[in-house]
Amino acid sequence: SARNLANKAPDEVVDALIGAVTSNYEIVARHYRLKRALLGYEELYDYDRYSPLPIKAGERDYTWQEAREIVYNAYTAFSPTMGGWVNRFFDEHWIHAALLPNKRGGAFASPTVPSAHPYVFLNYTGKGRDVMTLAHELGHGLHMALTNEAQPLSYVYTPLTTAEMASVFGEMLVFQDLTRREPEPAARLAMLANKLEDSFSTVFRQVSMNRFEHGMHTARRSEGELPTERLNGIWLETQRAMFKDSVTLRDDYGLWWSYIPHFLNVPGYVYAYAFGELLVLALYNLYQKRGPSFADEYLGVLAAGNSDYPEQILAHVGVDLGDPAFWNEGLQTLDALVTQEEALAREVYPEKFA
Repeated sequence: SARNLANKAPDEVVDALIGAVTSNYEIVARHYRLKRALLGYEELYDYDRYSPLPIKAGERDYTWQEAREIVYNAYTAFSPTMGGWVNRFFDEHWIHAALLPNKRGGAFASPTVPSAHPYVFLNYTGKGRDVMTLAHELGHGLHMALTNEAQPLSYVYTPLTTAEMASVFGEMLVFQDLTRREPEPAARLAMLANKLEDSFSTVFRQVSMNRFEHGMHTARRSEGELPTERLNGIWLETQRAMFKDSVTLRDDYGLWWSYIPHFLNVPGYVYAYAFGELLVLALYNLYQKRGPSFADEYLGVLAAGNSDYPEQILAHVGVDLGDPAFWNEGLQTLDALVTQEEALAREVYPEKFA
């Protein structure tokens, strides 16, 4: 409850999110059953789950100009206002993407100070993932720019639950545009698999880790100090609930809770990743249903920044964060992507499903 309060997320909103995700673990299992078949394995072990699919089709590099056009076109198709901001970031040199000796790795956006403007930092190597990173960080930059224009300094920094809203939404716009452009079914299959696994790690994996935290603290209150073996058991139980029969988790995997610093440094935090990602997927689903009229409402949500509780801000676009049906909107987006992935896999590799 203390973490929820810091995140401006009432307990009932978080409970609705967790209930929706845990009741849809079958989406994860469907993907990994499919991956097991595509890899030709009788059993998929925990160390196999992030193995790349053996698909080489469609691998290509993108020039910086191509990346700019892809991101600009995807953002502009959704909202010309967003496209205009993207152009400003490029034209006014608010992006540092060149590879330089001793430059740090990673990518981020920084709001700097109200009298200036946001900056975007990344290392562009020309890969498809870099195009997605550019779209992601420009989403952050756009969010910062809109809030800077509309809000005083104290309302510019959003809580963790909505901090990734604009960035992930921008990624989704570009991902859909890239897949529409890709003519090769095998390449689209690889793109879908990568996108799904990224989303799964953010939505389902983080909620399963939240369930581990819940199990750990609940057991500690009733059982006293917990030995390593008991923690291992809680970890395996909550992870197996997510994967079902699709992935075999070895007993050695039971220790994997110990590499996650969040459990000690920021207890109760991990669900915020799922909150942000699923919020975006649900909003994207609403956009597909409502059409262009949704764009202005969405920009209003971004410009609101931290001026109110997220559930109050999002209520202006007809969203009820306390309703599990809203979170199911986002889960339906993932479910549809898995259905698309299954159809593509049967088209590209019919012999594996004969």
